[in-house]
Amino acid sequence: MEGVQLLIVEDDDAIAIPLEEGLEREGFECTRVATGAAALEAPPADLVLLDLGLPDMDGNDVCRELRARSNVPVIVVTARGEEVDKVVGLELGADDYLVKPFGLRELVARIRAVLRRTDARGDGEDPILRDGLLEVDTRTHRSTVDGSEMNLTPKEFDLLALLATDPGATFTREEILEQVWDAHWYGPTKTLDVHVASLRKKLGDPDWIETVRGVGFRLRDDR
Repeated sequence: MEGVQLLIVEDDDAIAIPLEEGLEREGFECTRVATGAAALEAPPADLVLLDLGLPDMDGNDVCRELRARSNVPVIVVTARGEEVDKVVGLELGADDYLVKPFGLRELVARIRAVLRRTDARGDGEDPILRDGLLEVDTRTHRSTVDGSEMNLTPKEFDLLALLATDPGATFTREEILEQVWDAHWYGPTKTLDVHVASLRKKLGDPDWIETVRGVGFRLRDDR
């Protein structure tokens, strides 16, 4: 994808150098840094590839800080393959999670999928989705309940925005994972439940998102 700027945060030269070379052959423009501090000081990128095992700070802290500053897509690339690590990384706002070792083709496919999803945010004639006291602005990536703005992670926002496209309609777990995460999502399905629980808490009323047992979830229709 020509013109797409990637920030590679990886301290291991044996991994970073061939990775950068391979991605540049695919048409990406790459900047590589080896520490968390350097990642936080780097110029803006279109997407960040973030290792968690950095020499100066934990990659999860880098992800949290990046997410607090902007909506830049983040793909965690790490040797930590336990389910709890994936859930934590995604809960902190990562858009995808890839465990080492991995193939270049898989990584490129993940990058393109994440960029497609983020590019699609805000499409449509009216960027504001409304459901009673709830408003979701897909252009500014802001959401409010009764006028109070919520501090949502990108995944929480995308989940809420999807449900708000058709309040009262039930979205299956498979539909949600495909549209909010990836059509080829192979991560833990518990990730969806974690995000729903967090979103309910931030909405201030767990009844905003209703569970349809054995099927999926729907947004309460307050119109």
